[in-house]
Amino acid sequence: MPRLIKTGLPEFAISTVQEMGWTGLKNGEVLALAEKQFDVFITADRQLRHQQNLTGRRLSVIVLPSNQVPAVIALLPAIRQAINGVQPGTYEELTLP
Repeated sequence: MPRLIKTGLPEFAISTVQEMGWTGLKNGEVLALAEKQFDVFITADRQLRHQQNLTGRRLSVIVLPSNQVPAVIALLPAIRQAINGVQPGTYEELTLP
């Protein structure tokens, strides 16, 4: 995700994969590490649920249709709403308005 998600949603404690030092890890490894430290994982990888077993995880996953800056900016209100309403272990795909 672009770093602007952090400035666009300042009320949340957001860290990027790069900041966590997880660059280069496989999706399964990133999810396992994220689940230990976070409640929500935001990604633009629309294939994630087909590539990873998300059953039984407490980590919630929010999938964006794009990681391009204009799309993420347009989705900030929907991302905020999704984070505020998230339940443990849920999976939600957002769409562009």
